[in-house]
Amino acid sequence: MNRRDFVKGTVLSAAVARLAAQGSAPAKGKVPPGDRITVAVIGSGARAQQLLDAALTIPVVEITAVCDAYSGRAQRAQERTAGRAKIHKDYREILNDKSIDAVIIGTPDHWHKDMAIQSMEAGKDVYIEKPLTYAVDEGLEIIDAVKKTKRVLQVGSQGISSATQQKARELVKAGRLGRVTMIRASYNRNTAEGAWLYPIPPDASTQTVDWDAFLGPAPKRPFDLERFFRWRCYWDYSGGISTDLFVHLVTSIHFIMDAKMPKSVVATGELYRWKESREVPDTVNGIMVYPEGFTVNLSSTFNNQSSSDSGFEILGTEGSISFRGGQFVFRPENVHNDYSWVVDSWPKALAEAYYREPKVQSAEVPTTWKPRMNQQSEVWDEQGQDATIVHLDHFFDSVKSRQQPVEDALTGHRAAACAHMVNASLRQNKAVQWDFGKEKLIS
Repeated sequence: MNRRDFVKGTVLSAAVARLAAQGSAPAKGKVPPGDRITVAVIGSGARAQQLLDAALTIPVVEITAVCDAYSGRAQRAQERTAGRAKIHKDYREILNDKSIDAVIIGTPDHWHKDMAIQSMEAGKDVYIEKPLTYAVDEGLEIIDAVKKTKRVLQVGSQGISSATQQKARELVKAGRLGRVTMIRASYNRNTAEGAWLYPIPPDASTQTVDWDAFLGPAPKRPFDLERFFRWRCYWDYSGGISTDLFVHLVTSIHFIMDAKMPKSVVATGELYRWKESREVPDTVNGIMVYPEGFTVNLSSTFNNQSSSDSGFEILGTEGSISFRGGQFVFRPENVHNDYSWVVDSWPKALAEAYYREPKVQSAEVPTTWKPRMNQQSEVWDEQGQDATIVHLDHFFDSVKSRQQPVEDALTGHRAAACAHMVNASLRQNKAVQWDFGKEKLIS
């Protein structure tokens, strides 16, 4: 798999330095037939079908099987493969098929651990959508299974494969931001769609939906189409905002800052507005304190979608990085003291002598002095393939090379565990701590 280098360059303020997407796949027709990777999609819902489309752009990939508890989605996934993929009603049929090399798991969170481990034990490599886990301790089981089976497992938080996040990591490592002590991250929405109140297909019924296959390890409940199609809204299958949205933010922060886990988390969560088909909060705030020396403020609401408030900011003593969409801006601090409002209360002779000091003149900018020029911002934008394609390309590269993936089980476990810590704090109404030795919550 060839990797295109970034297009390097920095320009001031209004100009934009564009980064070419890393991880471009080889041109079609250049991959020998014997190098093809046969792939099955387990759980072919809306996000999984996006992954399927992305995987189909990678020449080494051949989608040969699909599976979903709703027959309509399985049929639609099959159509995306021009009818070549076989539909399986039971995912275990896929695991028993020796011709399948890898699986893409896009099921609800409560199925992730069982399906990931069973897939690896069946000899399959695994690409699994975030969050890796439904509960903290499941991550340790998955990590153990990766070690025992020696299979490749990559988690699907695609942002860390983007050129912009890799460039931001370079800037932090180079010391451009100085000392970072605060990171603000948010993910806001203001629609029923954003609150996961998805439309239910008109043909959905006991004839087209396999309710028992959906429930799996979750608590047994009567047939309920709202729970099936809006599963992110219920604690039985999801961690809500924390596991769906915060995981993306935390994965990126860990990658850019080269951090492992917060030592403590305190959070609050409330359900204010989107109460239809719902248990999980529509507004969540969390504070995570890291031993590396910085604090992260997480925030999300489904009651306002101001675009300027979604993304994250890394704030350092020498500069800051602000992510919005596929772009980030680096701004130098250019900080100068101005004690004039204090010094002007001194006796006049003392104040005049103070301003004659060379150190004062170099460090302060009183409003009466001539203006100084400040270094302007650097804006970085990304061109090329979507990060989802690049992330999948990295996974299939690891499948072929047997090298560690860009987001392995430990990385995914820690990102998901942050979300679980947020939920544990808001549901228990107390701060929670992390055990770094055991890689789990301190009970």
